[in-house]
Amino acid sequence: MEEQEGEKFLPKDLPDEIPAHIGNDPQHYNEVKTVLSWSAHGRPYIPRGRQFYMTSLLIAFLIEVILFLFSQYLLMVVVAALVFMGFAFSLIPPRNFHYKISSEGITVEDHFYLWRELYDFYFVRREHMDILHVRTVDFFPGELIITLGDMHKNQIIKAMLPYLSYREYVKPTFMDRSGEWLYKNFPLEKRS
Repeated sequence: MEEQEGEKFLPKDLPDEIPAHIGNDPQHYNEVKTVLSWSAHGRPYIPRGRQFYMTSLLIAFLIEVILFLFSQYLLMVVVAALVFMGFAFSLIPPRNFHYKISSEGITVEDHFYLWRELYDFYFVRREHMDILHVRTVDFFPGELIITLGDMHKNQIIKAMLPYLSYREYVKPTFMDRSGEWLYKNFPLEKRS
């Protein structure tokens, strides 16, 4: 009797079996299409001359002397480590990365970023090369910096515009302006 009362509330017009092919129709899936693919350096790289290294060593030595006079030994180690890291990045050319823009997102080597994780993109011109900056929604990584290599800027814009907003101008931050001012007024080597 209890079983009959429970059956009153169940729907009566359901089919006995749901066909498996309804939910698995290949036309319902979006295909992942590669829009653009290229290889370029993993980071912006400019070979430096002897003057760059000598000037950097001289500045680091002066900072080390000042820190020694104030007994800041730990900061001396930090300055030496930063100079070493700067020399390593300047001496060793980066390996080539493979970049791919698809209908699902951006792939940088083995890392994949979905379009919903990305915010917008813009270009910065440094040392006669265009560099693509893609800002992310999350705090980390914050920004993807992608070198273009032989790829032209307009090809990238055409490929990414359906998915992300393009910023022709991004207001530089205080740190950007300060770094640019130091770079222009106190160069570490003569520019050709």
